[in-house]
Amino acid sequence: MMKRWLPSPPLSFALFIVWVLLNQSLDAATLLSAAVLSVIVPLITKGLRPATVRMRRPGVALRLAFRVLYDLSHSAFAVARRLLTRRTGDIAAAFVQVPLDMRDPNALATLAMICCLTPGTAWGEVSFDRSTLLIHVFDLDDEQAFIDMIKTRYERPLMEIFEA
Repeated sequence: MMKRWLPSPPLSFALFIVWVLLNQSLDAATLLSAAVLSVIVPLITKGLRPATVRMRRPGVALRLAFRVLYDLSHSAFAVARRLLTRRTGDIAAAFVQVPLDMRDPNALATLAMICCLTPGTAWGEVSFDRSTLLIHVFDLDDEQAFIDMIKTRYERPLMEIFEA
């Protein structure tokens, strides 16, 4: 019965918290609307989720989360520094094709979020067979080093979490 009304309890919990934070209120109407949204939105979007998420290595997920937070802040400062100290013509923007070993749709979605949130990178597309990822890089120094970084820092841990 619980699974029928709350197909994704973590999503419901996150929606409830975000709604309360956005409204900056703990009054009854806010809590009620948060509760209603936290039940209705996961039910409506149940068909949009690619597969049930089974996180196999929570320790690896926690380390990845801290690594991503570090990389986000580091990248933000690097992009700001480059914007402030280089001329537009000196910035080497490029598209990079990253060969992928992972195939899990949840892992790919997580990698997409990491790439989109990180300043200086943008998810371009993934090939139909999910073997290649196209990423736009704001300022690329070494293509192979960038590919190796994506594969070791993000793809390998995501494979441990979702595909192991």
